[in-house]
Amino acid sequence: MKNNMEDFFKNKRQQFDAAEPDVGHFERFQARLNKVDDAPKKKAGTPWYILAVAASVLLIFGYWMGNYNQNSASQGIELADVSPKMEETENFYLATIQKEVNEIKSKRTTANQKIIDDAFIQLELLETNYRKLTLELKESNADKRVIYAMITNFQSRLQVLQNLMDQLEEFEELVPQENRV
Repeated sequence: MKNNMEDFFKNKRQQFDAAEPDVGHFERFQARLNKVDDAPKKKAGTPWYILAVAASVLLIFGYWMGNYNQNSASQGIELADVSPKMEETENFYLATIQKEVNEIKSKRTTANQKIIDDAFIQLELLETNYRKLTLELKESNADKRVIYAMITNFQSRLQVLQNLMDQLEEFEELVPQENRV
């Protein structure tokens, strides 16, 4: 079959060579070949600075994800995360505590500063205990005993603040006006 094809093309060659290229075709073709040879060759591969930027982005993303996972694991859940009623309870206690703290700060003098500082140390201990309870709440899947302990913690903080207010009122009655600084 190969011979048949070769014979066919040999016999019909005159018919296939009907079109002649335009004048100057060879020179144009040669000029293009020379132009391609003279063109500077590009390096294959990705430039180093693109790889450096990609590596930097990956490192930053990895660092951020590591910190995000570490922070979310070290934080508990608040009462507000349990239910809307618990959120309302938590907001009530936090607002009441903040109001009492602001009132106490407005009554601070050099004479009663030690009493106030001692009460605030107790409040800090209760807040630390509360943060531990938030972790326990997360681990226990909203156990009612932990929720009750958190509410009791809020009540204890309010009790400390109320006792402090009572002490400050007694202190104001005991210390004469001219001895206050």
